[in-house]
Amino acid sequence: MSNLQNLDQKYIAGTYARFPVSIVSGKGSEVFDENGKRYIDMGSGIGVTCFGIADDAWVKAVTDQLRKVQHTSNLYYTEPCVRLAELICEKSGMKKVFFCNSGAEANECVIKAARKYGYEKKGPDYYTIVTLENSFHGRTITTLSATGQDHYHEQFLPLTPGFVHTPANDFDALKECVLKNKACAVMIECVQGEGGVIALDADFVKKLAEFSKHEDVLLIVDEVQTGNGRSGALYAYQNFGIQPDLVSTAKGIGGGLPLGAALFGEKVEKIFGFGDHGSTFGGNPIACAGAVSVIERMDEDFLKSVRRKSEIAFEYLNGKKGIESVSGMGLMIGIKTRGDAKEIVRECMARGVLCLTAKDKLRLLPALNITEECLKEALEIIVSVCADKE
Repeated sequence: MSNLQNLDQKYIAGTYARFPVSIVSGKGSEVFDENGKRYIDMGSGIGVTCFGIADDAWVKAVTDQLRKVQHTSNLYYTEPCVRLAELICEKSGMKKVFFCNSGAEANECVIKAARKYGYEKKGPDYYTIVTLENSFHGRTITTLSATGQDHYHEQFLPLTPGFVHTPANDFDALKECVLKNKACAVMIECVQGEGGVIALDADFVKKLAEFSKHEDVLLIVDEVQTGNGRSGALYAYQNFGIQPDLVSTAKGIGGGLPLGAALFGEKVEKIFGFGDHGSTFGGNPIACAGAVSVIERMDEDFLKSVRRKSEIAFEYLNGKKGIESVSGMGLMIGIKTRGDAKEIVRECMARGVLCLTAKDKLRLLPALNITEECLKEALEIIVSVCADKE
Protein backbone atom coordinates (compact mmCIF):
# COMPACT_ATOMS: atom_id res chain seq x y z
CA MET A 1 0.00 0.00 0.00
CA SER A 2 1.37 3.40 -0.98
CA ASN A 3 1.94 6.25 1.45
CA LEU A 4 -0.90 8.16 -0.19
CA GLN A 5 -3.28 5.28 0.44
CA ASN A 6 -2.13 4.99 4.06
CA LEU A 7 -2.74 8.69 4.61
CA ASP A 8 -6.14 8.42 2.98
CA GLN A 9 -7.16 5.64 5.35
CA LYS A 10 -5.84 7.60 8.32
CA TYR A 11 -7.50 10.96 7.61
CA ILE A 12 -10.47 10.48 5.24
CA ALA A 13 -13.83 9.11 6.37
CA GLY A 14 -14.20 5.49 5.36
CA THR A 15 -17.22 5.92 3.10
CA TYR A 16 -15.58 4.60 -0.07
CA ALA A 17 -14.17 1.16 -0.91
CA ARG A 18 -11.40 2.57 -3.06
CA PHE A 19 -9.45 0.44 -5.51
CA PRO A 20 -5.67 0.36 -4.91
CA VAL A 21 -4.99 2.81 -7.73
CA SER A 22 -3.93 6.44 -7.51
CA ILE A 23 -4.85 8.40 -10.64
CA VAL A 24 -2.35 11.19 -11.22
CA SER A 25 -2.88 12.37 -14.82
CA GLY A 26 -4.78 11.78 -18.00
CA LYS A 27 -6.02 13.04 -21.33
CA GLY A 28 -9.34 12.26 -22.93
CA SER A 29 -10.37 8.70 -22.06
CA GLU A 30 -6.90 7.64 -20.94
CA VAL A 31 -5.68 8.02 -17.36
CA PHE A 32 -2.40 7.07 -15.71
CA ASP A 33 -1.53 5.94 -12.21
CA GLU A 34 1.51 6.81 -10.09
CA ASN A 35 3.50 4.05 -11.79
CA GLY A 36 2.69 5.29 -15.27
CA LYS A 37 0.26 2.48 -16.05
CA ARG A 38 -2.34 3.43 -18.67
CA TYR A 39 -6.05 2.77 -18.22
CA ILE A 40 -9.02 3.37 -20.51
CA ASP A 41 -11.57 5.17 -18.37
CA MET A 42 -15.01 3.65 -18.91
CA GLY A 43 -16.51 5.34 -15.84
CA SER A 44 -15.72 9.05 -16.38
CA GLY A 45 -15.90 9.81 -12.68
CA ILE A 46 -19.37 8.16 -12.55
CA GLY A 47 -20.63 10.08 -15.56
CA VAL A 48 -18.99 13.42 -14.76
CA THR A 49 -16.08 14.00 -17.13
CA CYS A 50 -18.29 13.84 -20.20
CA PHE A 51 -15.58 15.32 -22.46
CA GLY A 52 -12.85 13.29 -20.82
CA ILE A 53 -9.83 14.36 -18.81
CA ALA A 54 -8.17 17.74 -19.39
CA ASP A 55 -10.42 18.59 -22.35
CA ASP A 56 -8.84 21.62 -24.04
CA ALA A 57 -12.00 23.68 -24.52
CA TRP A 58 -13.17 23.01 -20.96
CA VAL A 59 -9.76 23.83 -19.48
CA LYS A 60 -9.61 27.11 -21.41
CA ALA A 61 -13.12 28.12 -20.33
CA VAL A 62 -12.39 27.37 -16.68
CA THR A 63 -8.96 29.02 -16.57
CA ASP A 64 -10.13 32.10 -18.46
CA GLN A 65 -12.88 32.60 -15.88
CA LEU A 66 -10.50 31.81 -13.01
CA ARG A 67 -8.40 34.81 -14.02
CA LYS A 68 -11.46 37.08 -13.89
CA VAL A 69 -13.39 36.20 -10.72
CA GLN A 70 -13.68 32.85 -8.95
CA HIS A 71 -16.81 33.56 -6.90
CA THR A 72 -19.35 36.18 -6.02
CA SER A 73 -22.50 35.74 -3.98
CA ASN A 74 -25.86 35.38 -5.69
CA LEU A 75 -26.61 38.98 -4.73
CA TYR A 76 -24.85 39.93 -7.98
CA TYR A 77 -25.03 38.94 -11.64
CA THR A 78 -22.35 36.90 -13.42
CA GLU A 79 -22.23 36.21 -17.13
CA PRO A 80 -21.41 32.44 -17.07
CA CYS A 81 -24.40 31.70 -14.81
CA VAL A 82 -26.84 33.58 -17.02
CA ARG A 83 -25.38 32.22 -20.25
CA LEU A 84 -25.59 28.65 -18.98
CA ALA A 85 -29.22 29.06 -17.90
CA GLU A 86 -30.07 30.48 -21.33
CA LEU A 87 -28.44 27.55 -23.10
CA ILE A 88 -30.18 24.96 -20.94
CA CYS A 89 -33.61 26.53 -21.40
CA GLU A 90 -33.17 26.88 -25.16
CA LYS A 91 -32.09 23.25 -25.54
CA SER A 92 -34.43 21.61 -23.01
CA GLY A 93 -37.76 23.40 -23.45
CA MET A 94 -37.73 24.38 -19.76
CA LYS A 95 -38.27 27.97 -18.60
CA LYS A 96 -36.03 28.72 -15.63
CA VAL A 97 -33.02 27.23 -13.83
CA PHE A 98 -31.81 27.15 -10.24
CA PHE A 99 -28.13 26.28 -9.83
CA CYS A 100 -26.69 24.32 -6.92
CA ASN A 101 -23.71 22.01 -6.36
CA SER A 102 -24.81 18.40 -6.77
CA GLY A 103 -27.51 15.99 -7.86
CA ALA A 104 -28.83 15.51 -4.34
CA GLU A 105 -29.19 19.29 -3.96
CA ALA A 106 -30.95 19.54 -7.31
CA ASN A 107 -33.37 16.86 -6.16
CA GLU A 108 -33.93 18.65 -2.84
CA CYS A 109 -34.81 21.75 -4.86
CA VAL A 110 -37.35 20.06 -7.14
CA ILE A 111 -38.92 18.33 -4.12
CA LYS A 112 -39.35 21.70 -2.39
CA ALA A 113 -40.82 23.19 -5.56
CA ALA A 114 -43.30 20.33 -5.95
CA ARG A 115 -44.45 20.59 -2.35
CA LYS A 116 -44.95 24.32 -2.59
CA TYR A 117 -46.96 23.82 -5.78
CA GLY A 118 -49.16 21.22 -4.09
CA TYR A 119 -49.69 23.48 -1.09
CA GLU A 120 -50.64 26.50 -3.18
CA LYS A 121 -52.75 24.71 -5.81
CA LYS A 122 -54.53 22.00 -3.82
CA GLY A 123 -53.90 22.59 -0.13
CA PRO A 124 -51.58 21.49 2.70
CA ASP A 125 -52.56 17.81 2.45
CA TYR A 126 -51.08 17.52 -1.06
CA TYR A 127 -47.42 17.01 -0.23
CA THR A 128 -46.73 13.36 -1.09
CA ILE A 129 -44.32 12.54 -3.91
CA VAL A 130 -44.59 9.15 -5.61
CA THR A 131 -41.33 7.59 -6.76
CA LEU A 132 -40.51 4.22 -8.29
CA GLU A 133 -39.21 1.09 -6.66
CA ASN A 134 -35.53 0.52 -7.51
CA SER A 135 -34.97 4.27 -7.94
CA PHE A 136 -32.07 6.30 -6.56
CA HIS A 137 -32.32 10.04 -5.90
CA GLY A 138 -29.47 10.91 -3.53
CA ARG A 139 -27.91 10.46 -0.11
CA THR A 140 -29.33 13.30 1.96
CA ILE A 141 -32.06 12.21 4.37
CA THR A 142 -34.83 13.58 2.13
CA THR A 143 -33.43 12.21 -1.13
CA LEU A 144 -32.83 8.87 0.59
CA SER A 145 -36.52 8.99 1.50
CA ALA A 146 -37.33 9.50 -2.18
CA THR A 147 -35.11 6.55 -3.14
CA GLY A 148 -37.11 3.37 -3.66
CA GLN A 149 -34.54 0.90 -2.32
CA ASP A 150 -34.98 -0.23 1.29
CA HIS A 151 -31.37 -1.19 1.88
CA TYR A 152 -30.36 2.47 1.61
CA HIS A 153 -32.81 3.33 4.41
CA GLU A 154 -32.06 0.76 7.09
CA GLN A 155 -29.59 2.62 9.32
CA PHE A 156 -30.91 6.14 8.81
CA LEU A 157 -34.44 6.05 10.18
CA PRO A 158 -36.64 7.97 10.66
CA LEU A 159 -36.76 9.23 7.10
CA THR A 160 -38.47 12.35 5.80
CA PRO A 161 -42.20 11.58 5.51
CA GLY A 162 -44.24 12.15 2.38
CA PHE A 163 -42.74 9.65 -0.07
CA VAL A 164 -44.33 6.45 -1.36
CA HIS A 165 -42.89 3.99 -3.86
CA THR A 166 -44.64 2.04 -6.59
CA PRO A 167 -43.37 -0.56 -9.10
CA ALA A 168 -41.73 0.74 -12.27
CA ASN A 169 -43.69 0.21 -15.51
CA ASP A 170 -46.96 -0.57 -13.70
CA PHE A 171 -49.15 2.37 -14.68
CA ASP A 172 -52.30 1.15 -12.95
CA ALA A 173 -50.47 0.77 -9.63
CA LEU A 174 -48.92 4.23 -10.03
CA LYS A 175 -52.26 5.83 -10.84
CA GLU A 176 -53.85 4.28 -7.75
CA CYS A 177 -50.92 5.34 -5.60
CA VAL A 178 -51.09 8.95 -6.79
CA LEU A 179 -54.82 9.30 -6.17
CA LYS A 180 -54.83 7.44 -2.86
CA ASN A 181 -52.00 9.50 -1.36
CA LYS A 182 -53.02 12.98 -2.58
CA ALA A 183 -49.71 13.26 -4.43
CA CYS A 184 -48.38 16.59 -5.58
CA ALA A 185 -45.83 14.98 -7.92
CA VAL A 186 -44.38 11.83 -9.44
CA MET A 187 -40.60 11.55 -9.67
CA ILE A 188 -38.85 9.17 -12.08
CA GLU A 189 -35.52 8.37 -13.70
CA CYS A 190 -35.96 7.48 -17.38
CA VAL A 191 -33.10 5.03 -16.87
CA GLN A 192 -32.65 3.71 -13.35
CA GLY A 193 -28.89 3.98 -13.02
CA GLU A 194 -27.96 2.82 -9.53
CA GLY A 195 -30.87 0.39 -9.79
CA GLY A 196 -29.12 -1.59 -12.53
CA VAL A 197 -29.12 0.64 -15.64
CA ILE A 198 -32.70 -0.21 -16.57
CA ALA A 199 -34.66 2.00 -18.98
CA LEU A 200 -38.35 2.56 -18.28
CA ASP A 201 -40.88 1.34 -20.84
CA ALA A 202 -41.79 4.10 -23.29
CA ASP A 203 -45.51 3.36 -23.01
CA PHE A 204 -45.38 3.70 -19.22
CA VAL A 205 -43.59 7.06 -19.42
CA LYS A 206 -46.03 8.46 -21.99
CA LYS A 207 -49.07 7.33 -20.00
CA LEU A 208 -47.57 8.86 -16.87
CA ALA A 209 -46.98 12.19 -18.64
CA GLU A 210 -50.59 12.30 -19.90
CA PHE A 211 -52.01 11.30 -16.51
CA SER A 212 -49.90 13.87 -14.65
CA LYS A 213 -51.11 16.63 -16.90
CA HIS A 214 -54.76 15.55 -16.59
CA GLU A 215 -54.62 15.34 -12.77
CA ASP A 216 -52.44 18.47 -12.33
CA VAL A 217 -49.77 16.35 -10.66
CA LEU A 218 -46.24 17.53 -11.39
CA LEU A 219 -43.95 15.24 -13.36
CA ILE A 220 -40.36 15.36 -12.08
CA VAL A 221 -37.59 13.70 -14.08
CA ASP A 222 -34.30 13.02 -12.30
CA GLU A 223 -31.62 13.54 -14.96
CA VAL A 224 -28.65 13.57 -12.61
CA GLN A 225 -26.99 10.63 -14.35
CA THR A 226 -28.99 10.41 -17.59
CA GLY A 227 -28.71 14.09 -18.50
CA ASN A 228 -26.30 16.21 -20.47
CA GLY A 229 -25.92 13.93 -23.48
CA ARG A 230 -25.50 10.64 -21.66
CA SER A 231 -28.62 9.03 -23.18
CA GLY A 232 -27.95 10.18 -26.75
CA ALA A 233 -30.28 13.16 -26.29
CA LEU A 234 -29.42 16.21 -24.23
CA TYR A 235 -31.89 14.95 -21.60
CA ALA A 236 -33.25 11.42 -21.52
CA TYR A 237 -36.90 12.52 -21.36
CA GLN A 238 -36.47 13.91 -24.88
CA ASN A 239 -36.10 10.31 -26.09
CA PHE A 240 -39.65 9.66 -24.85
CA GLY A 241 -41.29 12.71 -26.43
CA ILE A 242 -42.49 14.20 -23.13
CA GLN A 243 -42.00 17.57 -21.41
CA PRO A 244 -41.65 17.38 -17.61
CA ASP A 245 -42.63 20.07 -15.12
CA LEU A 246 -39.40 19.79 -13.12
CA VAL A 247 -35.99 18.33 -14.00
CA SER A 248 -32.95 17.78 -11.81
CA THR A 249 -29.47 17.33 -13.24
CA ALA A 250 -25.80 17.39 -12.23
CA LYS A 251 -22.78 15.11 -12.90
CA GLY A 252 -21.83 15.68 -16.56
CA ILE A 253 -23.10 19.25 -16.74
CA GLY A 254 -20.01 20.65 -15.01
CA GLY A 255 -17.51 18.56 -16.95
CA GLY A 256 -15.61 17.80 -13.73
CA LEU A 257 -16.49 20.65 -11.37
CA PRO A 258 -19.33 20.42 -8.82
CA LEU A 259 -22.52 21.76 -10.36
CA GLY A 260 -26.19 20.85 -10.18
CA ALA A 261 -29.30 22.40 -11.67
CA ALA A 262 -33.05 22.29 -11.14
CA LEU A 263 -35.06 23.11 -14.26
CA PHE A 264 -38.55 24.56 -14.04
CA GLY A 265 -41.25 24.16 -16.68
CA GLU A 266 -43.99 26.65 -17.51
CA LYS A 267 -46.36 25.43 -14.79
CA VAL A 268 -43.83 26.08 -12.02
CA GLU A 269 -41.49 28.71 -13.43
CA LYS A 270 -42.67 31.26 -10.84
CA ILE A 271 -43.16 28.88 -7.91
CA PHE A 272 -40.18 30.24 -5.96
CA GLY A 273 -39.97 33.85 -4.82
CA PHE A 274 -37.27 35.76 -2.96
CA GLY A 275 -35.99 33.75 -0.01
CA ASP A 276 -37.76 30.48 -0.89
CA HIS A 277 -34.50 28.75 -1.79
CA GLY A 278 -30.81 29.53 -2.07
CA SER A 279 -27.26 28.24 -2.44
CA THR A 280 -24.00 29.94 -1.51
CA PHE A 281 -21.98 28.26 -4.25
CA GLY A 282 -24.78 27.58 -6.73
CA GLY A 283 -24.07 29.25 -10.07
CA ASN A 284 -20.37 29.63 -9.27
CA PRO A 285 -18.85 31.41 -12.29
CA ILE A 286 -15.97 28.96 -12.74
CA ALA A 287 -18.21 25.90 -12.63
CA CYS A 288 -20.71 27.60 -14.94
CA ALA A 289 -18.01 28.66 -17.40
CA GLY A 290 -16.92 25.03 -17.68
CA ALA A 291 -20.54 23.95 -18.09
CA VAL A 292 -21.13 26.48 -20.88
CA SER A 293 -18.27 24.90 -22.82
CA VAL A 294 -19.91 21.50 -22.28
CA ILE A 295 -23.51 22.36 -23.18
CA GLU A 296 -22.56 24.57 -26.14
CA ARG A 297 -20.93 21.60 -27.85
CA MET A 298 -23.86 19.23 -27.36
CA ASP A 299 -25.48 19.89 -30.70
CA GLU A 300 -27.29 17.30 -32.83
CA ASP A 301 -24.11 16.19 -34.61
CA PHE A 302 -22.44 15.48 -31.29
CA LEU A 303 -25.49 13.64 -29.94
CA LYS A 304 -25.58 11.55 -33.13
CA SER A 305 -22.00 10.51 -32.41
CA VAL A 306 -23.05 9.41 -28.91
CA ARG A 307 -25.86 7.31 -30.38
CA ARG A 308 -23.50 5.79 -32.95
CA LYS A 309 -21.02 4.75 -30.27
CA SER A 310 -23.89 3.37 -28.22
CA GLU A 311 -24.90 1.16 -31.15
CA ILE A 312 -21.31 -0.03 -31.49
CA ALA A 313 -21.18 -0.97 -27.81
CA PHE A 314 -24.54 -2.74 -27.70
CA GLU A 315 -23.81 -4.69 -30.89
CA TYR A 316 -20.36 -5.68 -29.66
CA LEU A 317 -21.53 -6.82 -26.21
CA ASN A 318 -24.80 -8.59 -26.99
CA GLY A 319 -24.58 -12.37 -27.26
CA LYS A 320 -20.96 -12.65 -26.17
CA LYS A 321 -19.74 -15.47 -23.94
CA GLY A 322 -20.20 -14.67 -20.26
CA ILE A 323 -22.76 -11.92 -20.93
CA GLU A 324 -26.42 -12.63 -20.21
CA SER A 325 -27.90 -9.29 -21.26
CA VAL A 326 -27.12 -5.65 -22.00
CA SER A 327 -29.36 -2.77 -20.86
CA GLY A 328 -29.42 1.00 -20.73
CA MET A 329 -29.50 3.85 -23.20
CA GLY A 330 -26.88 5.87 -25.04
CA LEU A 331 -23.50 5.58 -23.31
CA MET A 332 -25.12 4.48 -20.05
CA ILE A 333 -24.74 0.72 -20.29
CA GLY A 334 -25.44 -2.13 -17.88
CA ILE A 335 -24.01 -5.61 -18.50
CA LYS A 336 -25.49 -8.64 -16.71
CA THR A 337 -22.55 -11.01 -16.51
CA ARG A 338 -22.49 -14.71 -15.68
CA GLY A 339 -19.42 -14.17 -13.55
CA ASP A 340 -19.28 -11.95 -10.47
CA ALA A 341 -19.36 -8.30 -11.62
CA LYS A 342 -17.00 -7.08 -8.90
CA GLU A 343 -14.40 -9.68 -9.86
CA ILE A 344 -14.77 -8.66 -13.49
CA VAL A 345 -14.17 -5.01 -12.59
CA ARG A 346 -10.98 -5.95 -10.75
CA GLU A 347 -9.70 -8.06 -13.64
CA CYS A 348 -10.56 -5.35 -16.18
CA MET A 349 -8.56 -2.93 -14.06
CA ALA A 350 -5.59 -5.32 -14.06
CA ARG A 351 -5.82 -5.36 -17.87
CA GLY A 352 -6.07 -1.58 -18.14
CA VAL A 353 -9.79 -0.75 -18.24
CA LEU A 354 -11.66 1.08 -15.46
CA CYS A 355 -15.32 0.03 -15.10
CA LEU A 356 -18.12 0.48 -12.56
CA THR A 357 -20.87 -1.66 -11.10
CA ALA A 358 -24.60 -1.14 -10.50
CA LYS A 359 -26.17 -3.79 -8.26
CA ASP A 360 -25.00 -7.09 -9.79
CA LYS A 361 -24.14 -5.61 -13.18
CA LEU A 362 -21.10 -4.15 -14.84
CA ARG A 363 -21.79 -0.48 -15.60
CA LEU A 364 -20.13 1.59 -18.34
CA LEU A 365 -20.26 5.40 -18.42
CA PRO A 366 -17.43 6.39 -20.77
CA ALA A 367 -16.72 9.96 -21.80
CA LEU A 368 -19.20 10.94 -24.49
CA ASN A 369 -16.38 11.92 -26.85
CA ILE A 370 -14.42 8.69 -26.41
CA THR A 371 -12.94 7.74 -29.75
CA GLU A 372 -14.37 4.69 -31.49
CA GLU A 373 -10.88 3.14 -31.46
CA CYS A 374 -10.54 3.58 -27.70
CA LEU A 375 -14.08 2.35 -27.12
CA LYS A 376 -13.48 -0.82 -29.16
CA GLU A 377 -10.18 -1.49 -27.38
CA ALA A 378 -11.94 -1.30 -24.01
CA LEU A 379 -14.86 -3.45 -25.17
CA GLU A 380 -12.49 -6.17 -26.41
CA ILE A 381 -10.90 -6.36 -22.97
CA ILE A 382 -14.28 -6.34 -21.18
CA VAL A 383 -15.63 -9.13 -23.40
CA SER A 384 -12.49 -11.18 -22.89
CA VAL A 385 -12.71 -10.84 -19.10
CA CYS A 386 -16.43 -11.70 -19.08
CA ALA A 387 -15.68 -14.87 -21.04
CA ASP A 388 -12.80 -15.84 -18.74
CA LYS A 389 -14.91 -15.27 -15.60
CA GLU A 390 -17.99 -17.16 -16.83
